[in-house]
Amino acid sequence: MRDALLARRAATRHRPFLFGLSGAQGSGKSTVGSVLLEALRVRGLKAEVLSLDDGYLPRVERARLGRDVHPLLQTRGAPGTHDLALAHAVFDAAATDAPFRLPRFDKATDDPFAPELWPLVQGPVDVILFEGWCVGAAPQSAGALVAPINTLEALEDQDGAWRTWVNQQLGGAYRRLFARLHMLAMIAAPGFQVVERWRREQEQGLRKSRAAAGPPGPGGMSDQEVARFVQFFERITVHALCEMPARADIVVYLDERRQPVGPPLGGAG
Repeated sequence: MRDALLARRAATRHRPFLFGLSGAQGSGKSTVGSVLLEALRVRGLKAEVLSLDDGYLPRVERARLGRDVHPLLQTRGAPGTHDLALAHAVFDAAATDAPFRLPRFDKATDDPFAPELWPLVQGPVDVILFEGWCVGAAPQSAGALVAPINTLEALEDQDGAWRTWVNQQLGGAYRRLFARLHMLAMIAAPGFQVVERWRREQEQGLRKSRAAAGPPGPGGMSDQEVARFVQFFERITVHALCEMPARADIVVYLDERRQPVGPPLGGAG
């Protein structure tokens, strides 16, 4: 992945070079991003990571979407619950000589950290690793939205209004953002059936670490909460697993233990 990124960057000479890293929840995107970041910095490149998760809208804005569009939009996660202007602003600022801040979201409070607490970066930046569960994802056809894919959709989105609106966001504002990427890599789970288990393991670890740190504070989600939460991501994740490998520049297939199955493959080339 590192060598392919370096080769493409050398051939195109974009600055910043925008490298998208996509993968299901719990697939190890953050770990891969950290390793890749260090590998780039060792080679003398100025590189930063921007996570899609750090661009979630504040609770008050998601509450407004919940009132005006659909109640499910109060929950962060689906396309339409991010502040995409932040990502565009970071991409733009990284090309200049001026300092800029990388947004940070506090999942414990379900709100962004205060902007003055965001890391300050001095531009210009050579490479931005843009990682997220739906980075590079494509919308579905209208016909594919008709039948609910899980219990959440069947009971809480009976008329399909939520998934239709989310799909429209993915085909509009998100597509325009993803079009700025110079390269796309995908970490492909063996199927959505493992995603709940991976996310459950993450939350269990989070609960243990917070309990050990003390004093008591907001913990990770319970197993029951995880089971509902991952359903917000199921439709787009399943669709991406089907269609993204054919157009991603790099695909890393994982087994159920999150171990790579063979070397990374070139998709779109």
